[in-house]
Amino acid sequence: MELEDGVVYQEEPGGSGAVMSERVSGLAGSIYREFERLIGRYDEEVVKELMPLVVAVLENLDSVFAQDQEHQVELELLRDDNEQLITQYEREKALRKHAEEGSDRPLPVCGCIWKDCGIN
Repeated sequence: MELEDGVVYQEEPGGSGAVMSERVSGLAGSIYREFERLIGRYDEEVVKELMPLVVAVLENLDSVFAQDQEHQVELELLRDDNEQLITQYEREKALRKHAEEGSDRPLPVCGCIWKDCGIN
């Protein structure tokens, strides 16, 4: 059964299906065609012991791809958090500097350190 972004496979008979990434699915298709070619030319015995090992490797590779995608999402969220923290730090630094100078000039509403930011 094919889906838009992967292929459904079952890890164990009767188990719940999982979605295989498109990259691993493509590799699995190529390997499967090569196994079929070998079986047609020689015999099923040629790939009998190798096939379960290749399936296990492909499943592990798919798992690693999924973990990598999760890490990429987490990294992007952390970058966003970092950017917000830097912005907040700069704003508070400007407020502290403004307070230490004892300036009578009000700080822009946005807390911006730029004199003419236009957001006031």
